[in-house]
Amino acid sequence: MQVMWHAPGGVSAHPGEQEGVKLAHGGRPRSRQVSSTSRAVKRVGVVAGLALAALVMTGCDARDAMRFGWPEGITPEAKQMGDLWTWSVIAALIMGILVWALIFWTISFHRANDEKKGVFPRQTAYNVPLELTYTAIPFIIIAVLFYFTVIVQNDVESKNNDSKVVVDVTAFQWNWKFGYRSVIFDDGTPRYEGAQPGVGEGNPFAGPQEREMHHGEELPFPAGGRDDDIRTYLRFDKIETIGSSSEIPILVLPTGKRIEFNLAAADVIHSFWVPEFLFKRDVLPFPEQNHTDNVFQISSIDREGAFVGRCAEMCGTYHSMMNFEVRAVSPQAFDAYIKFRDRNPQATNAQALEAICQEPKSVTTVPFDTRRKSDGSIGATGDPNNTRLASCSPGGPQ
Repeated sequence: MQVMWHAPGGVSAHPGEQEGVKLAHGGRPRSRQVSSTSRAVKRVGVVAGLALAALVMTGCDARDAMRFGWPEGITPEAKQMGDLWTWSVIAALIMGILVWALIFWTISFHRANDEKKGVFPRQTAYNVPLELTYTAIPFIIIAVLFYFTVIVQNDVESKNNDSKVVVDVTAFQWNWKFGYRSVIFDDGTPRYEGAQPGVGEGNPFAGPQEREMHHGEELPFPAGGRDDDIRTYLRFDKIETIGSSSEIPILVLPTGKRIEFNLAAADVIHSFWVPEFLFKRDVLPFPEQNHTDNVFQISSIDREGAFVGRCAEMCGTYHSMMNFEVRAVSPQAFDAYIKFRDRNPQATNAQALEAICQEPKSVTTVPFDTRRKSDGSIGATGDPNNTRLASCSPGGPQ
């Protein structure tokens, strides 16, 4: 017996024909729609669960996770750059999630199946408002990111004449030399001036220039006819710390003070990088002739501790071992350190650190064994967050 039913308006039809009409117009049984939706929800849930599990198993807290791989900054400029990085990544993730959601929506709810074979889908081409929207949104995002990037960049690269400490940084293959050009003390003591008089002044290209003939024309020799060994742009100071293959150079700096760094290289291009500064700058020979800005400043170092520094520019065989350490101490301890080294010019940097109750050796990195006797398993020891010597009181022999 054939079952008939009456549709509104008195038109009768078979169930199979009516279902065919629905499918011809892109419809499908509700049970199948619900099934597809539940599968999509389950997939999204699985992905979210995996992401949460990965975050929990890494042991990262919320602050670490929000830095997206960057170290924690220790200067106001670093915090600005960290915030810019965080919000840029968040904006990128929002756009990525939106794009991924649209992709998964399309492949989940609009994929081809047996019911849609031979059915021409509805076309949505030439949607002018939609096309204008997704063309304008990227330009708006770029403009916003550009604005905040310029603001942060200007703050990071700003310089003034109020630096309390001026440090001369000299890079060479494959180590560092740090000198204190000037220091303003907190206790009213006269300003310390450490630059060696008559050293580090003059233009390496000044003076008579030798010339050669080339097709009847005079051409200057390289470096203006001066010898490659002439490096009069390099600065030398009375208080200096020089690294070696047996000792990591430690740059002692105060917290809470504006510090200026003057960079120069004695040979090839290097790069001064302290990861916790979230900033690095190339160190070039002949900075003036190479039209480089070799000076930068930081407003302050916000906390005491030891922070590893590295060369971030491939500079030769032992580039990877060209490390140093920044030792941030209190302003009072820093003043005592400079005064000790000024009064005891023959004392080593380690002895000066011991005089202010600081670990005399680096606690963040170790020298490179140039004879390769070790198996590479020896690492730095000590607590970079607490570099004070136990049972020590400052104010020893001066």
